[in-house]
Amino acid sequence: MELTVTLHNGNIMPKVGLGVFRVEEGQEAVNAVKHAIVSDYQSIDTAMIYKNEESVGEGIRQGLEEAGIDRSELFITSKIWLDDFGFDTALQAYEASLERLGLEYLDLYLIHWPGQDTEKFIETWKALEQLYNEGKVRNIGVSNFNIEHMETLLAQASVKPVINQVEFHPYLDQKELRNYLAEKQIVMESWSPLLNGDILTNEVINNIAEKHGKSPAQVIIRWNIENDVVVIPKSVTPNRIEENLNVFDFQLSQEDLYEIEQLNEDRRIGPDPADFTGK
Repeated sequence: MELTVTLHNGNIMPKVGLGVFRVEEGQEAVNAVKHAIVSDYQSIDTAMIYKNEESVGEGIRQGLEEAGIDRSELFITSKIWLDDFGFDTALQAYEASLERLGLEYLDLYLIHWPGQDTEKFIETWKALEQLYNEGKVRNIGVSNFNIEHMETLLAQASVKPVINQVEFHPYLDQKELRNYLAEKQIVMESWSPLLNGDILTNEVINNIAEKHGKSPAQVIIRWNIENDVVVIPKSVTPNRIEENLNVFDFQLSQEDLYEIEQLNEDRRIGPDPADFTGK
């Protein structure tokens, strides 16, 4: 089973990574990132607004040293927040994230939310295009963009996003958006795939997990992979970090996939991108 996905620009990205949303700055974040890298994770996803980039950077340094691998083997993502929208401010925000992380480049830089000012997010995208064209970032993409946002961006972009990172879980299967992105050769990535743990008690998920001798979390992560969605489950617990990556030795049946599909309620736990202002 292929562990990576090839982006439309030919670069590759791991299908499973570690998310650190709601992991506070400090030793817990350092330890989680370090343990992930030592446990063979190659992808780490953070953002300026998580306010943990410095700890994530320290975890990366310690993880690289302990694992005995090079920075080039990792795929590090961060994101620009709405407060930093604009051409010059976006360039500055990127440099500030690099400085906090202690890195020379990012593998992926995302616009975190589209916001309500179309002109501003286009301006911001132009800054990301410049960073990409100058080789300062390996890949650029967006997060929480719906189809309308994507259409607006693609009409004015000279570099197409490689990724759209969105809320995606069995209660919100985003089928229309998934099909749209697939047509455009833009990879979909899911945040909060485990629904902050709420999905792990679902009876259907637990029955499928029992059948495969896997945990409910592993079933959800595997479900993401089988839907061609890159996934970044968050955990700070060492054994769960390891467990979340151990999903390449089984497959869900068509019946499993059908049963999970029936769980969709179009229910969000995060804001609707159509009206989110960042406040």
